[in-house]
Amino acid sequence: MLRILLFLATNVAIMVVIAVMFQLLGIEGVLESNGVDLNLQALLVMSAIIGFSGSIISLLISKWMAKRSMGVRVIDPQNPGGETERWLYSVVQLQAQRANIGMPEVGIFDSPDPNAFATGANKNNALVAVSTGLLSSMQKGEVEAVLAHEVSHVANGDMITMALVQGVVNTFVVFLSRLVGFFVDRVILKNERGLGIGYFISSIVAQIVLGFLASAIVMWFSRRREYRADAGGASLAGRGNMIGALRALQRGAGESVLPEQMAAFGIHGSKGGLRALFMSHPPLEERIAALEAARIG
Repeated sequence: MLRILLFLATNVAIMVVIAVMFQLLGIEGVLESNGVDLNLQALLVMSAIIGFSGSIISLLISKWMAKRSMGVRVIDPQNPGGETERWLYSVVQLQAQRANIGMPEVGIFDSPDPNAFATGANKNNALVAVSTGLLSSMQKGEVEAVLAHEVSHVANGDMITMALVQGVVNTFVVFLSRLVGFFVDRVILKNERGLGIGYFISSIVAQIVLGFLASAIVMWFSRRREYRADAGGASLAGRGNMIGALRALQRGAGESVLPEQMAAFGIHGSKGGLRALFMSHPPLEERIAALEAARIG
């Protein structure tokens, strides 16, 4: 609840700053002089409704989507399918108790890519899943560390936080792109009858460009959360195991195959030079260095 209140307060503060900037720069006056009677506050509220709707809906259906898209087999604690499933469930159960969260569902999905993810609408109703490739390529201590990393994502409320961050940036992408459309249509093209083609084309182009830049902001935030989840994993499963798991990923990891909705909460992401700004995870070597420098048991 505190996280949500802080984000609402941040949104209100941003709205105030934008209103002051528009007054100082005379943007409202320029629009009014060109026949645009635009209620910026109402536009911002509409943009928030549009911007947050998609991210909140995605959060609410994230577990369902993960199970369907990744083919996750949820472990039945009363009837686990073998010793490995029994062990996985017991490890997550112990870590969840230590992290003071509700017991997540635990699942396995078929993929040669060594990966794992956590998702869910809140920390007491989450899903933690690991790939068959991860189970076959890592030692037990390293798997424990990966599970601890994902449990830390849940305990830190990262799913909710990322949904809120995405909602904030979506809001201002919609708001600014519509504002660009009005400016081009009325101020530059001097259209005086309703909304012309200039509005629609320029607002779509602006939304694409601004959305591209907004993705860099969201991914920057995602990378910061990974360091915290690594630290949490080290605290729950031991720093040596967490470093060992990341080194195992260095040896055998290729491109992440997780869908975009879960990629930010996987144990590793994609590589790529110029794509670095849009990566959900920091480079593995940087994460290892951060853990080596940290004072964690």
